[in-house]
Amino acid sequence: MEDEFDFIIVGAGSAGCVLANRLSADPGTRVLLIEAGPPDANPLIRVPLVAGLVYFWRPINWNYTTRPQAHLDGRTIGWPRGRVLGGSSSINGMMYMRGHRRDYDGWRQLGLDGWAYEDVLPYFVRSEGHVDRTPPYHGTDGPLCVRRAEGANPLYRAFLESGWSAGFPRNDDFNGADQEGLGLYDFNIRDGRRESTATAFLRPAQKRPNLSVWTRSLVHRLILDGRQCTGVAVDRGNGITTAWAKREVILSGGAINSPALLQHSGIGDPEHLNALDLPVSNPLPGVGRNLQDHLGVYLTYRCAEPITLYSMFRPDRALRAGLQAWLFGTGPATSIPLEAGGFLRTRPELEIPDIHITFVPGLNLETTREGQGQHGYLINFYQLRPESRGSVQVTSPYPEEPPSIDPNYLSEAADVACLRDGVRLARRIGSQEPFSRYNDGPISPDDAVAADEQIDAWVRASANTIFHPVGTCAMGTADDPAAVVDAELKVRGMGGLRVVDASVMPRIVGGNTSAPAIMIAEKAADMILGRPAPSRIDLGSALA
Repeated sequence: MEDEFDFIIVGAGSAGCVLANRLSADPGTRVLLIEAGPPDANPLIRVPLVAGLVYFWRPINWNYTTRPQAHLDGRTIGWPRGRVLGGSSSINGMMYMRGHRRDYDGWRQLGLDGWAYEDVLPYFVRSEGHVDRTPPYHGTDGPLCVRRAEGANPLYRAFLESGWSAGFPRNDDFNGADQEGLGLYDFNIRDGRRESTATAFLRPAQKRPNLSVWTRSLVHRLILDGRQCTGVAVDRGNGITTAWAKREVILSGGAINSPALLQHSGIGDPEHLNALDLPVSNPLPGVGRNLQDHLGVYLTYRCAEPITLYSMFRPDRALRAGLQAWLFGTGPATSIPLEAGGFLRTRPELEIPDIHITFVPGLNLETTREGQGQHGYLINFYQLRPESRGSVQVTSPYPEEPPSIDPNYLSEAADVACLRDGVRLARRIGSQEPFSRYNDGPISPDDAVAADEQIDAWVRASANTIFHPVGTCAMGTADDPAAVVDAELKVRGMGGLRVVDASVMPRIVGGNTSAPAIMIAEKAADMILGRPAPSRIDLGSALA
């Protein structure tokens, strides 16, 4: 049959493109990859410097918005998600970060065999082609090109020296033996251009005759035969067609779209589905729950010297830099201005870092739009492991309608306290002597914002997403009533159906989520194909 495949992958994002490559490597296996958005053809996607603009570019975006947040002064928060080949890896900040080893050991402690740090490290290494670092913590010949930032702007050095002066440790590799400290980051950038999962994994595989890629195709629902998933109903722009899966359907739509598709197919909380007149195929109350995201704030300062990104705001300079990066992979637009920062503890009694802090030699777009067009810089940080939990719920039987997204930010007092402590820590770094020649005073928050209740109010008024939603199809054991998938990522109570993306994380990782999503897909490919897990990596010499 023309529309019959061994595997159907729904969503060509950070995980989906990896799966398409790995599953189609066997020429005897037919694979279909379905993406709701267009190909990643626009040249702006490839220019690292404009990532902040691409993140909100509507033609390649789901353009989601949260519900009003009760603990953020009733504000709604824009939640961009990539709707394009490569998904959010085609619009994100390209920072390559794995999280802390204890994040994965914590998953194992929940009863999820095979997900401890020593189990997942080989999959991180398998996917990575690092041009500056070496084993055992890094791969050098994987598909995803990763490189260390140069940090050429003198403001980066001022930030790092200020942090070290404040007593925080140095760290040359946040994905190595220890995460804590300050230094320069790694980014998935190849030859001065963005490296997404579409460029690293999908593009080399697209020439394979056994891999089909459907773009601009929205999956409406799963085709179920009792408790067996046999295919998908897809709108390709000219009506609904059915694609059949002989072996498995794999959802890789991310933390919003994967639970939404399950719900539209009758898999979810029966009470919620019944209220929408959606027939219940498999009652799984955990679908769409356990939503977690990183919430951050931006401390902004005026800069006394004209060495910030504001110099690039002149249209002629921006155009020249963009063309140079796109055509030749050279010039100032080949890096993203997030090159320095690290992972710190806001309180000395903590065992591991609880915030991720980043310096930017320029002001954020929102500050500029509000009339603060000037030379400035900012210190951004977010809480690594928030306790607040939210939900994603479809709002109608029609899949074209966006779901209701409620991250429930700052609903837990511990999250408020962490951000409050983080503001004081960031201020401490910003007031050190190495910044003295550059610091021309704060923009926001003002120095008068000092008491606990004042800082909390500023956070509620200004905090924003760091674009890391996870957890809405969480892994769990058989005795966990909230689990959606098991440790092999199979949907509970279903045959022929898995979820492979960041939505399966039971707890959010302490860092960016793109590299972990790639790792999840690498591990899932072995499980799907029945291959043994790779041997654990000997870290003895690296830890000595």
